[in-house]
Amino acid sequence: MRLDIFLKLSRLIHRRSLAQEFCDADLVSVNGVIAKSSKTVSLGDEISITKPGRIETFRIIELPKSKQVSRSSAAELYQLIEQNEKSDI
Repeated sequence: MRLDIFLKLSRLIHRRSLAQEFCDADLVSVNGVIAKSSKTVSLGDEISITKPGRIETFRIIELPKSKQVSRSSAAELYQLIEQNEKSDI
């Protein structure tokens, strides 16, 4: 499954176009490597997302089986591993 689609379906990033912008700006990495939106992700991959003021790392524990995922099911697709505050100093 494409990274940008996973980010949208899991609701880690709310729109696919925004997920693509994050990837284009080198704000998303998969398994420690900066990733483009077309990167294929699979079970067990770790995704790090740099957002204003913090860096969050998630592990994929399930891939969506359809193109529609309910809000309650979206949180079951990943596990939060780490959340760090980012200082700009």
